[in-house]
Amino acid sequence: MARVLSVAGGGGGRGRAMSELLTGDFYAFENLLSEEERAILLRVREFLKEKVVPIANDCWARAEFPLDLVKGYAELGIAGLAYPECPGPKPSGLLSGFLALEMAHADPSMATFFGVHTGLAMGSIAACGSAEQRQRWLPEMSRMERIGAFALTEPTGGSDVAGGLRTTARREGDTWLLDGSKRWIGNGTFADLVVVWARDTEDGKVKGFVVEKGTPGFTATKIENKMALRTVQNADIALSGCRVPEANRLQDARSFRDTARILRRTRSGVAWQAVGVMLAAYEIALRYSKEREQFGRPIAKFQLVQDLLVRMLGNATACLGMVVRLAQLQDEGVFHDEHSALAKAYCTTQMRQVVGWARELLAGNGIILDYDIARFVADAEAIYSYEGTREINTLIVGRAVTGMGAFVT
Repeated sequence: MARVLSVAGGGGGRGRAMSELLTGDFYAFENLLSEEERAILLRVREFLKEKVVPIANDCWARAEFPLDLVKGYAELGIAGLAYPECPGPKPSGLLSGFLALEMAHADPSMATFFGVHTGLAMGSIAACGSAEQRQRWLPEMSRMERIGAFALTEPTGGSDVAGGLRTTARREGDTWLLDGSKRWIGNGTFADLVVVWARDTEDGKVKGFVVEKGTPGFTATKIENKMALRTVQNADIALSGCRVPEANRLQDARSFRDTARILRRTRSGVAWQAVGVMLAAYEIALRYSKEREQFGRPIAKFQLVQDLLVRMLGNATACLGMVVRLAQLQDEGVFHDEHSALAKAYCTTQMRQVVGWARELLAGNGIILDYDIARFVADAEAIYSYEGTREINTLIVGRAVTGMGAFVT
């Protein structure tokens, strides 16, 4: 279908008011959504603008999570859209992606909170839980009455966790005893349900367990002094004889391949988050360039400033086109590791460039929270690293295109 786009001012779209689109959506990709999906997205955008953006810098500076906002997120009714056990229309991959973008555009920390809960924790239960387990946990989680976390990474294991997982699970009758340590667990300090991945001492296979808040032998300690995603409550988790009933073992999690299925989906979401960060950085820089004056005129009138802005816009637009096509492929049932890995590696790399250019454009004002960009520059470093480093995702794609693995084991 032919679409008429107006790009004056950056972005446009199909007879709609220019202000409805994000400033950096230069090719109006958002218009690929149905009217019903755009209505959901615009409702989320309004909530983020009114409730999240005004407090984002303060929460980040204090490294405190705004628990009072959880009710507002719940009232949006989007936490369980992707899962059959939860009420509501099922979203396209495109809508899910745009929701991740929108949240990161407002605040990467809160986007991470939401992604851990709905993608990693709920996704693990949806993909690996029995029918009874899905019904037991997912409806409450979709209403955000119980918040989830995902505990895979360990103090000594990140990229090599598939073969190097040290946390153990030993069965005693109808109970499992978990022992080990986890690190960087988002939502870990306050989560009601933590999906813990551990190696079965009997068969050596990686299995998943849902540990409920208050379980003896489970201790979560907040990680302090972070320079990125400071609002996210990451935890060090200690498991010492943590007793988990067999009823809480995810029945269809039989090996690390099942864990990888979850990561494949959430890795795509991280690529969308990276685009959201790029669009926010571009928007901040563009606004600033029109307001800041040097030599008697707005710096937006200088050629080198326009060069920076166009480079930022080009990166963001190219990456948005990539993730939009990725979502379309996934809606068509094409869901390969290498597709999400390429998007995550490429988009997060371009994101680092874009936030750096935005900081450069703001000069000294770019290093203080008052002008917003400093938070995005810092948070970009965490997004660049989690859900698989650039190097690991590169090797996943390299294996796919050459047919030969280059991983060191």
